[in-house]
Amino acid sequence: MAKRDYYEVLGIAKGASDDEIKKAYRKLAIKFHPDKNPGDKKAEESFKEATEAYEVLSNSQKRQAYDQFGFAGVEGMSGGGGHDYSSVFRDFEDIFGDFGGIFDSFFGGGGGRSSRSRRGSSVQRGSDLRYNLSVPFRDAVFGTKVEISYNRNTSCSVCKGSGAESGSGRKTCPSCGGSGQVRRSSGFFSIASPCPTCSGEGFIIEHPCRSCNGAGVVGKKQKIKVTIPAGIENGKRINIPGQGDAGPNGGPEGDLYVYINVEADTHFERDGNDLYCVIPISITQAALGTELQVETLDRKKIKIKIPAGTQSGKILRVRNEGVPFLHHAGHRGDMYIKLQVITPKKLSSRARDLLKEFAVLEGENTSPDPIPLSEL
Repeated sequence: MAKRDYYEVLGIAKGASDDEIKKAYRKLAIKFHPDKNPGDKKAEESFKEATEAYEVLSNSQKRQAYDQFGFAGVEGMSGGGGHDYSSVFRDFEDIFGDFGGIFDSFFGGGGGRSSRSRRGSSVQRGSDLRYNLSVPFRDAVFGTKVEISYNRNTSCSVCKGSGAESGSGRKTCPSCGGSGQVRRSSGFFSIASPCPTCSGEGFIIEHPCRSCNGAGVVGKKQKIKVTIPAGIENGKRINIPGQGDAGPNGGPEGDLYVYINVEADTHFERDGNDLYCVIPISITQAALGTELQVETLDRKKIKIKIPAGTQSGKILRVRNEGVPFLHHAGHRGDMYIKLQVITPKKLSSRARDLLKEFAVLEGENTSPDPIPLSEL
């Protein structure tokens, strides 16, 4: 049987907001919840179908890929060819209770423990961090290295991230038995909430490490050098693995994401891999033609030829003097030079007389017709 369109499954329009997607899925999840439909295979399949649709449409990256390429666009985006259902119900876990066990039985997970329980008793990856970096226009075009300083959590060197004093350890929480949750029933729902004794961790530390006060991590000011690749664009990000926060319970570090803000340049503007600038020329240079020396963005002096009779606004193209292609520094875009004819604001009496003589010789039109727009 062919798969149904994800928007059709949730009963929403293609331009639906995140809140509309969440509300539509929540309604279907309640309707087809296995606790409400025990032994109903059709309801189970509908539940799984709605879950798959929500897993894709609630993720902005996957939704964009699906909107553009359909099912083929999201195939394998979770790394294993399937869908990653483990985090779908984080928004609803406190309402529906133990969804971790439901997902384990539906989608091949391990055992019936809840996701909260597994998080409480195992190591977790640390948080990713974000750093906003402003880069001068020229450095973004040609690349550079920048030293940045930021605060991050690192694993405590005294307790090795365990949070417990040397010689002691962790003890299973007596209130929740290590699950990290306490539950109460309400109709066909099982309502779960974090254990107040262990704060949802599933264990307690009787003798906390004095260095980190039992946290397992300590704050540290970090300095690293970030390589800005030539040709990077405004808004792009650079991923630096392992430079985020250390994970709790001795877990691995998260990543650092450096977001690039490219500062504007005084004379150059970028469009893709091409550069644009405006060069002034005089009336006589435009009329008679000439050869000029122009400085490029990388401060080279190049010669450009101005044809006789050049009009203001004419654009000249200089090949291979634009922005290097990202990760292909040997290939560059082009530089486009727009010529602007400058009319002198002050004239000497001699210059004024010469221009008057020129006007007579040229027989200038004192009643000109408009220029056709097609010629502009």
